[in-house]
Amino acid sequence: MNIREPKNKGMVYLVGAGPGRADLITVRGADLLKTADCIIYDKLANPALLSYARPDADIIHVPKRIGTGSCTQDEINRLLVEKANEGKTVVRLKGGDPCIFGRGSEEARVLVKAGIDFEIVPGVTAAIAAAEYSGVMLTDREYSSQVAFITGHEADGKKESSIDWNVLAKFPGSIVFYMGMGGLQFITGQLIKNGMNKETPTAVIANATFPNQRITKSTVEGIDDKCKQENIGPPAIVVIGDAAVGDTSLNWFMKKPLFGKTIVATRDHRGNAEFAAKIINRAGNPIEFPTIKIEPLTNTTEFLQALSKITEYDWIVFTSANGVRIFFDYIRDLSKDARVFASAKIAAIGARTAAKLAEFAIMADFVPDVFTGKELGNQLIGFTNLKGKKVLLLRSQLASGELIDLLQQAGADVDNVSIYTAVTAKTDPAPLAKQITDGAIDWLTFASPSSVTAFFEQIRPDLVNSGNVRVASIGPITSEQLKKVGVKIDLQAAEHTIDGLLDAIEQNRISKT
Repeated sequence: MNIREPKNKGMVYLVGAGPGRADLITVRGADLLKTADCIIYDKLANPALLSYARPDADIIHVPKRIGTGSCTQDEINRLLVEKANEGKTVVRLKGGDPCIFGRGSEEARVLVKAGIDFEIVPGVTAAIAAAEYSGVMLTDREYSSQVAFITGHEADGKKESSIDWNVLAKFPGSIVFYMGMGGLQFITGQLIKNGMNKETPTAVIANATFPNQRITKSTVEGIDDKCKQENIGPPAIVVIGDAAVGDTSLNWFMKKPLFGKTIVATRDHRGNAEFAAKIINRAGNPIEFPTIKIEPLTNTTEFLQALSKITEYDWIVFTSANGVRIFFDYIRDLSKDARVFASAKIAAIGARTAAKLAEFAIMADFVPDVFTGKELGNQLIGFTNLKGKKVLLLRSQLASGELIDLLQQAGADVDNVSIYTAVTAKTDPAPLAKQITDGAIDWLTFASPSSVTAFFEQIRPDLVNSGNVRVASIGPITSEQLKKVGVKIDLQAAEHTIDGLLDAIEQNRISKT
């Protein structure tokens, strides 16, 4: 490799992406992704981690697999040096840990030879995660005091194997094979040939830490046939030894009520991302199908006039977290902060809106017990005397007039100002329609009337009604819109929040099991 000496070399970080689930990356790894000029990531690094990247970051995918678009290790090495020689801060994002069968040491040596500074950031390796997400504990003083990590795929072209099958067959602990699915029959055959008991417990854990995680158990003699019967393929970890028996009481992950359930989020892009993270935390499988796009209305005469006299209001009411975010985004651009509210009291329609206000150091003076516009109006009237009070509503252009009527009937002087609107976002409906038809979707969720309208402009209501998919609504207003389009509702959240919606789905799942 010919390497020129540049004036200003960059820095390369070899970062472990963890075993699969995006939030299992280390804090150090996530921080480096946020500042990197260039991110070079492989097939086993979760693409969701790229959400940490700067908008202007150079992102390069380098899958090391057979076929079109694959990269050789030499090509990756040249790329690391090239980008660093451009003076860039480079994150080489590698699945699991960079140096556990990840060629991290090879890449580090290339950087040493090129005179490029580097840092290795450890990651959670697949064997550890697979075991702890499945109840197959690799060490326990009752049955295993040692662990061996073995590669199931040695270097191409290697003349002699470095694996001592005779020693391994007699190893008195837990044996873990990485990348072993392609050669599973060979691996188990070699162990038995060298003296391992054919009845030795064996477990294969596929897609560890993901909602589609699967565990297959058998003997070392029978595991290959069983994996073929159950269509178990890579990525997977093979565990051999007494540890492979596992303890189902410790399999906390696959016992979660939403484990393996596929749930469709139908909000805007930002809302879907937040919702998807909550679904993943409950071991569900999210599908993001954006139906709406939130558009600020902060440049309208109506809003600007309200802002100019905001100190005159006695109460300012927010009816969504979107409204809070858009308001503060706007005043931040004006170099202003929460002091614009002066002495006004603040009301929020629910816990999520109140939490969003708290992010900007505003503690809501009033939050109703039930999170609807009607209850906000009724309970606010019971909370304080509104007669003659000036009230500013900052909310969606699509909101109903019910809240205005209630406050005006109580004697309030109400200014209803639209701070944003929701417009239809077009998404290719064909893949989702096929999944619904195939029975691959467990739940469709709806968090607003506008998302209902936009969704069923793209997906036929009869497709939903005739399939096995179930429909969950966040609250009564959204449910009314679902009824209008002719869709059967399976449940409505008792607490009209995203968390309340997931709670309702969980309870529905528990009640049916």
